[in-house]
Amino acid sequence: MIFGASSFAGTPGELKGNVDSIELYIPKLGVYSGRTLENEKLNRILDELSVYEFASTIHAPYFAPDPNYPGPLQVDTACMGKREFSLMDESIALANRIGAGVVVLHPGRIGQDREVAFSSMVKNLKVLSSTAEDQGVILGLENKEGTDPNNLCCKAEELVRAVEAVNSGALKATFDIGHANLTCEGDAEKLRHFVEVLKKHIVHLHLHDNGGKWTEIYDGDEHMAPGKGCADFSVLNLLSGYRGVYNLEVFSMEDVLLGKNTLENALNCLS
Repeated sequence: MIFGASSFAGTPGELKGNVDSIELYIPKLGVYSGRTLENEKLNRILDELSVYEFASTIHAPYFAPDPNYPGPLQVDTACMGKREFSLMDESIALANRIGAGVVVLHPGRIGQDREVAFSSMVKNLKVLSSTAEDQGVILGLENKEGTDPNNLCCKAEELVRAVEAVNSGALKATFDIGHANLTCEGDAEKLRHFVEVLKKHIVHLHLHDNGGKWTEIYDGDEHMAPGKGCADFSVLNLLSGYRGVYNLEVFSMEDVLLGKNTLENALNCLS
C-alpha cells in the first residue's frame, strides 16, 4: 500500500518517512509567472524532491472560483482554448519527465446547458488523452462535490459516462472520497454505491474528510484529515484490486499523520 500526500501538506523533508509518494499540486507550486512556466523554479523543486526519492503524481491546473487561486491558471475542461491546452500539456509533459503515475484533471463546468458542456468536455478530454497516450501518461478524471451545482461529474454515473465516452486507455478516474461524501450527503450507503459504480475505472485516490453538507467554507469541501468528519473510509475496502496511491489531500503534517492512522484502522487490506 502506497501512502501519498499533496505537496502543500508539508516540506519534502517532513513528508519523507511518513509517505512514499508526493502529488505535485501545480497551481500551488509557484512555478508559473502568469501562464509562463518558469523552468528554473521547477527544476529547483525537482532537484530537491530527487534527494528524497518519492514516487509522484501530478495535479493539473483546474477551474476554481477561489480568489486565492492563481487566475492565469484557470482551466475549465468544458471550455478550453489554445492557452488552456498548453497548460494541460505542460502538466502531462512533466508527468512524463518524472515518471509520475497519474495526472489528476477536474471535470468541467455546466454553464448554460449541461449536455452541451458535457459534450465539449468529452471532446477536450479526447484531445488530452491522445497527448497523454503519446507520452505514456495516465489521466485521472476526478469526481467533484455535488454541493456546487455548477460542477459536472459529481455523481459516479456521470463520471463513468465521461470516461467511457472518451474511450481511451489513457483516461481513468480519480476517486475523491471527500467530494463523494458531500455528493452523498454523508450517507455511508450512498457512498458505498458510489464506489461500486465507479470502482472498475479508478486509478487514483484523493483522501480527505468533511461534514457531508454544504457550508460557507468551500461549499463544505474543507479537506480535513480523514477521521475529522463523517466520511466512511471503510468503503475503500471495496477496492480490493486497487494498487495505486492513497493520496492524503490535506493541508498539514498533523492531518497527514491523523489521516494515515484513520485509514490504517479502516482498511482491512493492510492485514
